[in-house]
Amino acid sequence: MRNSHGATVGEKFDPFHRVGIYIPGGTAPLVSTALMTITLAKAAGCPEIVVCTPPNKEGRINPALLFAARTAGATEIYRAGGAQAIAALGFGTNTIRRVQKIFGPGNAYVVAAKRLLFGQVAVDLLPGPSEVCVLADDSAEPAYIAADLLAQAEHGSGHERAWLVTTSAKLLKAVSQELARQLPPLTRREFIERALAHNGWLILVKDLEAATQLVNQLAPEHCEVMVRSARKVSARIVTAGAIFLGNDSPTVLGDYVAGPSHTLPTGGAGNSFAGLTVDQFQRRTSVVEYRKPAVRKALKAVQKFATLEGLDAHGRSAEVRL
Repeated sequence: MRNSHGATVGEKFDPFHRVGIYIPGGTAPLVSTALMTITLAKAAGCPEIVVCTPPNKEGRINPALLFAARTAGATEIYRAGGAQAIAALGFGTNTIRRVQKIFGPGNAYVVAAKRLLFGQVAVDLLPGPSEVCVLADDSAEPAYIAADLLAQAEHGSGHERAWLVTTSAKLLKAVSQELARQLPPLTRREFIERALAHNGWLILVKDLEAATQLVNQLAPEHCEVMVRSARKVSARIVTAGAIFLGNDSPTVLGDYVAGPSHTLPTGGAGNSFAGLTVDQFQRRTSVVEYRKPAVRKALKAVQKFATLEGLDAHGRSAEVRL
């Protein structure tokens, strides 16, 4: 576009040449994460897409995860996990060349490693252990809420968070009963019990205003809104990574098939970060082009700034062109 001086100003977007993507793969090989991250890097035009994922106890990468990563566009895949993998991507090793930016969810140690490397390398939105917060009134279905809380608690790190924030004491009691009923037959019961013991909360609030205030304070990764007029209430939620409206929109649909990437901020990072999008795999650069007539129009303001700041060489660098 043209600015007020008649100069041309704009932006250009260039994909990062080399990006690193971490995909959890220990107790639960997250095949879906390959599709929720690598495809975005591919769409952005990144030439080198480096994947690190931990092997299973036999020292192998899950074949479905390996296939998904290759199909989505990974150019390199390494059997490396945890904070070590993040350090390798950030600093480089004899076998893994360093990258420009690191993406992908991970456990608490992966997130801590990203924080420590910030500045050494660019990092994404700090997606860590999974979180779900259900905001519900007495119109919600207790069985659905319990199932959704259990689903997000089963990832296995023990640091997952599951909250129910409700205005209904009757619903809270019913959800508690449903949790007790649904938990025993689940195959990852041990992981779920550990997560819920550490960070499972059933919270009663006086009204929806208090509920939305609490949700915004928590800044959950996933927020399910199971109330009357869910869309209206959700307009007041401004820190969640993703919002799921109504009784029939469980988080698992966002995890697997809904469309937007399931790589979302956790641990309160939603106050500052949004979910993963294609543009995060690109660098934005400002482009400015002046010609002499435009420089002449700008000169008076440039001279004034230079005088105020005591930087006469700044003013001179524009004056010399005229």
